[in-house]
Amino acid sequence: MDQPDGAPTAAKRALRDRLLARRAARPAQARTELGLALATAAVGDPRLRTASRVCGYVGVGTEPATGPMLDALRSAGVEVLLPVVAPGGALRWAHYDGPQSLVPAAMGLLEPSGPRLDASAAAAADLMLVPALGIDRGGNRLGRGGGYYDRMLAGLPPPGRGRPITWGAVFDEEVLEAVPTEPHDVPLDGALTASGRIVLATGLR
Repeated sequence: MDQPDGAPTAAKRALRDRLLARRAARPAQARTELGLALATAAVGDPRLRTASRVCGYVGVGTEPATGPMLDALRSAGVEVLLPVVAPGGALRWAHYDGPQSLVPAAMGLLEPSGPRLDASAAAAADLMLVPALGIDRGGNRLGRGGGYYDRMLAGLPPPGRGRPITWGAVFDEEVLEAVPTEPHDVPLDGALTASGRIVLATGLR
């Protein structure tokens, strides 16, 4: 049966509200502890530990704390790039050189202060960690609705032609059975959970 116009959008909004409320109820200490588990997972997984370049992001607010993971990857010799929101909503990238290199940005984000790199820098990464509120077992991702990452992911090379592996970073209970999708959504290759679990998307590499 065809879904009514706007049904996926409404379903996304309802799911987004539930997941945001659940995150808001999580104690800050728990987010900190899970951030350390993410770091352990990063240096323990050969796809991350032996990567030449990883695109990450700085978790803020109620998101999984990614700072320890970013520092662990740098200590392992991995080149880490972080996103910068350019005018018009496009994502650009800059090197992460430690917490002291971060500056406050729009929407409560933290961004690196170094020179901006274009989208080709992300396309040349081995692996990309993407913020998400939830991700299902087919790789479908629920974001915050801004569309920044969907536009960026749509511009990457196709699978098998130099495309980075893409994982969403979520709390364990945010690996879901199903996420509502729309035509512009770009599935990911899997999820890295805050406890260090890696869940690969079915039907994807």
